[in-house]
Amino acid sequence: MDSGCCSPQDEPRASTKFPLPVIDFSQLDKTIHEKGRLAIMSLLAARADWSFQDMKNQLQMSDGNLITHLRMLYKVGYISQTKEIDGRPQTRYSLTKGGREAYVKYLGVLEAIVKLGKM
Repeated sequence: MDSGCCSPQDEPRASTKFPLPVIDFSQLDKTIHEKGRLAIMSLLAARADWSFQDMKNQLQMSDGNLITHLRMLYKVGYISQTKEIDGRPQTRYSLTKGGREAYVKYLGVLEAIVKLGKM
């Protein structure tokens, strides 16, 4: 008689005949891994630069929250900022070479994790 406690999805996977790849989870960059900073890095990777206001609107973050994350990314050298006056003062942000490299490496670790999860 079925107790109804377990479904086929709940059963453990059959063991594989080959060793699973080892993933070094410590390679996940803790600076990028935070949700807000990951969103910022993703925006900056998709377009050459963003103004503070455009980023704020896109991410729907408060001024204080966004500036806190931007300062952290700037402090570690992942982003650069350019201040300009176009009618009014405006700050634009872009990824540095090191920031792009860190982001690509971070995505590589995530891809390995996803791949492992699909085995």
